Amino acid sequence: MTKNVDYEQRKRLVLAATIDRYIANAVAVSSGDIAQAFNLSSATIRNIFAELENEGYLTHPYTSGGRIPTNKGYRYYVDFLIRQMELLDAEKDRISSEYRKKITQLEEALDKTSEVISSVTHCAGIVSLLGWQDKLFYRGISQILDEPEFHDYERIRFIIKMIEDKQGLLDIINRGVWDKINIYIGEELGCPEAESCSLVVSTYGSKNKPSGRLAVLGPKRMKYDHIISSLEYISGVLTDVINKI
Repeated sequence: MTKNVDYEQRKRLVLAATIDRYIANAVAVSSGDIAQAFNLSSATIRNIFAELENEGYLTHPYTSGGRIPTNKGYRYYVDFLIRQMELLDAEKDRISSEYRKKITQLEEALDKTSEVISSVTHCAGIVSLLGWQDKLFYRGISQILDEPEFHDYERIRFIIKMIEDKQGLLDIINRGVWDKINIYIGEELGCPEAESCSLVVSTYGSKNKPSGRLAVLGPKRMKYDHIISSLEYISGVLTDVINKI
């Protein structure tokens, strides 16, 4: 019984390490890469890869023997495998410093926040305000298009179309508005043009009431732990700023 539990734990750790490596390098992960990290043979890792692939967590491109995560793999990673990350004090100071200039207009605060989100996460930063159905602030679309997943013309066109469809994007962002964090991976976004993307959404509020949404749009291969922590911190800073306007 103990052996079985240990093996399942090892399999989860291999999955986490494989996804971590793919997020970092955007290259299919080989059994040799993971074998070194776990001090196991490549054959053992290949067997674990095969099980994870059969269970739907990994797949492999036809041009490579390495593995990449599936949507199911990313979902399991987000729900169970990543640990809550604490932002470094230097990162918190960097974020807070962006708001030290006196902000007197709500729109100015929201526009600044979209810029801060993009700068910190290296993805697209999006900010909405509940009730402003025609208003959306976003920065950093070019950062998405710099990623290797989006060097294809059709994917670029789809991303631009998605951003320009403000109402459609707002409909996605405003789902589960009372939740602290929502994460939509690939097909979960509900629009075919976003299959290669993930969206992480947080709520900011004024005087303990949800006032709007902060979001990060990027490739599925995004640094979820850092992005979640960053959004939560930025949400708190923005809420403080709005309460002073």
